[in-house]
Amino acid sequence: SQNEPLLSGSLQLSNEYIHYFTQGTPYYPSFSTKFPAERLETAMEWEDLVLPDATKEEVRDILLWMKYKDTLMQDWGMRKKLKRGLKTLFYGPPGTGKTLTASLLGKQMGMEVYRIDLSQVVSKYIGETEKNLGSLFDQAQNKNWILFFDEADALFGSRTKTSDSKDRYANQEVAYLLQRVEDYPGVVILASNLKGNMDEAFARRFQSMILFPMPNVEQRFELWKRTFSPKAVMAEDVDLFHIAEEYELAGGAITNVVRYASLKALGKGTNVIGLNDILQGVKKELWKEGKTISV
Repeated sequence: SQNEPLLSGSLQLSNEYIHYFTQGTPYYPSFSTKFPAERLETAMEWEDLVLPDATKEEVRDILLWMKYKDTLMQDWGMRKKLKRGLKTLFYGPPGTGKTLTASLLGKQMGMEVYRIDLSQVVSKYIGETEKNLGSLFDQAQNKNWILFFDEADALFGSRTKTSDSKDRYANQEVAYLLQRVEDYPGVVILASNLKGNMDEAFARRFQSMILFPMPNVEQRFELWKRTFSPKAVMAEDVDLFHIAEEYELAGGAITNVVRYASLKALGKGTNVIGLNDILQGVKKELWKEGKTISV
């Protein structure tokens, strides 16, 4: 009640502090309705990421911000003129390196990266999405996390016309979350397959918008070479450059084909990668896109 002393209630430690005091290690929250995000980690390095030079340069600009933002804001006195955080849009086809780039940014800077798949989080119940993502922002506020919103157009895409009260409420909900994104003091990366899907009013608030295009022939060839294990040996009839020329696949799809063909080889008790197994893997990936090839 109003007349009770300030410290009359019980003090409760959060799970974060309980874990730290009992285990001596940082606490990483698990995915739940109250924390709709998963921690991203990668064993890969920058040299494993194959991107066009223009894309690499824009990613380096993000690293510059992460390294020198404190100097810029405090020593250079830009705190009054600039917002504390960085908001960027990664856009391009699936499998072109958006998630890996976010993971590598965190790895290089020693920062945690949390991926929020908005296509899974957006609730059919009005108010639930706002509550769940609001809880995520509350926990992230002072942690210096990188927040990576995948399938961002599921929530931050072009807003609906307000034909009824439900639409108006949904748009209010999105406006609230857009404000939370804008006020977040850390790095927020939104990922979308198409730049045009994003709400224009919000897109203007991004510090950068980076295209992750489909790899060209030379980049696909590089991906094929780098993704296979050093222990794998190509069969005599395997010409990886010809395969790169013939089939337009993103890096994620190439990784799936390499996995398929490598397991087929191991199943035969050999380390020799056969052409037919590679082509069968390619066929499976193209089928996902509604394309077919005869093998």
